[in-house]
Amino acid sequence: MNRLQDKVAIVTGSTSGIGIGIAKLYAAEGAKVVICGRRQAKGQAVVDEITAAGGTAMYHFMDITDLSSIDALFADTEKEWGKIDILVNNAANVALKDGRVDELTVEMWDAIFESDMRGTFYTTKVAIPYLQKVGGGSIINIGSMAACNGDISSTAYACAKAGVDMLTKMVATQYGKSGVRCNCVRPGLIVTPQNEANVPQALKDIFLSNICVDRYGCPEDIGHLCVYLGSDESAYVTGQVMTVDGGLNSHVPTVAQFRAMGSRTW
Repeated sequence: MNRLQDKVAIVTGSTSGIGIGIAKLYAAEGAKVVICGRRQAKGQAVVDEITAAGGTAMYHFMDITDLSSIDALFADTEKEWGKIDILVNNAANVALKDGRVDELTVEMWDAIFESDMRGTFYTTKVAIPYLQKVGGGSIINIGSMAACNGDISSTAYACAKAGVDMLTKMVATQYGKSGVRCNCVRPGLIVTPQNEANVPQALKDIFLSNICVDRYGCPEDIGHLCVYLGSDESAYVTGQVMTVDGGLNSHVPTVAQFRAMGSRTW
């Protein structure tokens, strides 16, 4: 424990899902954590859970599409706790759905890029001088396995998340000499208390047949890697895109079908 002792961490989009898992682990490891998102009641509930467990946290409103709210988030965090050491860019508008290229409107494309790409860019841009002020820190972008391969849908989302991968490398290259590290974590299928009822069993079955381990992912699977990347243990790790998907993208696409046939080859 105490791997993040005395560090100040902002975890965007931490009023639900993966963000809650990251925030709770950060607090358990000694960090002061800013819970932020648009839903104050949900955010305050996370703060209450953390403080009840002996951790330190506060809620701050943030809308990833409202740049002024991002500016206020960083300014108020520094005013409250004196510094910022870690930024986890987890916020994204997961309610936005898209499809094939011919189905997308420009408005749909722009809305997804506004939340998932522009929001990550701007939050990172604002964070860099705060991290440099204290001699460096860690930026952790939450990407997606959607950026790994082509698919039959979710075109704009996948392209936006691929942009997050490249932004990670750009930040690591441009600011590493001033002590700012930047890495990206790509979650696989993560089943959370908030989304479990909405994940169809058929989808779970498809994923589980291709995952190399015997379960779906949970928020803590992402959180544990984020703890490492936020800690001084990862001081020599930057510019990396790490996929946490139970091995889903580590094998050829026919594994599940051959396994179902009881065969190892054609």
